[in-house]
Amino acid sequence: MPTTIAIPRPAADEHVPYYGTYIARVPGDDALPTLGSHIDAWLPSLRRLTDAQGLHRYAPGKWSVKEVLGHLCDSERVFGYRAMRFARADLTPLPGFDENAWVPASGCDRRPVGDLVEELHAVRGATLALFRSFDAEGLVRRGDANGHAISVRALAWIVAGHAIHHQAILRERYGLA
Repeated sequence: MPTTIAIPRPAADEHVPYYGTYIARVPGDDALPTLGSHIDAWLPSLRRLTDAQGLHRYAPGKWSVKEVLGHLCDSERVFGYRAMRFARADLTPLPGFDENAWVPASGCDRRPVGDLVEELHAVRGATLALFRSFDAEGLVRRGDANGHAISVRALAWIVAGHAIHHQAILRERYGLA
């Protein structure tokens, strides 16, 4: 039966402490409402961005707005893939990824900002459908990602909190709504 039940907040032993900062950003006791509403609520302001605004960097050497949007898509796909593998009881250890190498290779600055916004919307829709497909047993399964144990439900909270984290950075450091 698909999960439309709550995805409860993970215990501290279900993820490395680093991810606790993302998880703490998610309100409530269920990750699904935030996964289902956060990106949609953010879309109107993202859709107003021009390509020139998309190229803005708040400091030399920092990612552009377009690169941040691309990073959100990439990382959400990685976290979703990990969740799928672990929910399906696949115990194969999965490698980490180096976002600082991926971002320049992504070519996001050459893409229209509108395309990146629509990709983020599509990726979140797929992520939400994936997490809704898991049953209670799958949500508590764990696997090894980047040398650390992590649960499927922790990954749901990390996806939500990671997007909230980057939205705050775009607001505070880039001056975007």
